[in-house]
Amino acid sequence: MNTDLMRFAQVLGHRFQREDLLVQALTHRSFGAANNERLEFLGDALLGFVIAEILLERFPTANEGTLSRMRAALVKREALAALARDLRLGEVLRLGAGELRTGGHARDSILADALEAVFGAVYLDAGFERARAVVLERFASRLAQIDASESGKDPKTRLQEWLQGARRPLPDYQVLAIEGEQHDQIFTVSCQLQDAELMTQGTGTSRRRAEQSAAERMLELLRRG
Repeated sequence: MNTDLMRFAQVLGHRFQREDLLVQALTHRSFGAANNERLEFLGDALLGFVIAEILLERFPTANEGTLSRMRAALVKREALAALARDLRLGEVLRLGAGELRTGGHARDSILADALEAVFGAVYLDAGFERARAVVLERFASRLAQIDASESGKDPKTRLQEWLQGARRPLPDYQVLAIEGEQHDQIFTVSCQLQDAELMTQGTGTSRRRAEQSAAERMLELLRRG
């Protein structure tokens, strides 16, 4: 296993017995026929089940609708892409020339799909309990922060309500960069508090999605204290 893959596996928290599974999980369809789409299919199902199980356990009085909204918030594309960036997954992706030119390593959809594929690869490499442990470790901070009463609110709304409750001014969002072709752009947006030297960044396939990603990161900073 090369140095980059070893670093990724170490940060992920799983030592692969079958390196080929990890390589496949990190291979986009633009790179070749032996890509991560099948592992993504498996990882998506695994992730949905593990998150549903832990939510059922942690929120014994929540109804089906609330549980579904919480799960959707945790496993949506932007949330998975943010987790993938925490792992620096984009740096080890194998992409075709076209995707490399248009910034595919930073695209939410590609990052989210690859992370699901990685979870699927862990399952095939070491079984359900190990895969479950890896998923829960990755989602630990988000699971600790999720609130059943806020499950239907997007990150910008939750950040606004948090700041208003603390009698603090609303944040300022600024577009820092726009990359890619007109029909396939990646936005990078900052979220900065006006009364403190705190700033986060988020990326997404639209300005709105990038703002939501930056707001989510700001909420995490504020909740850590």
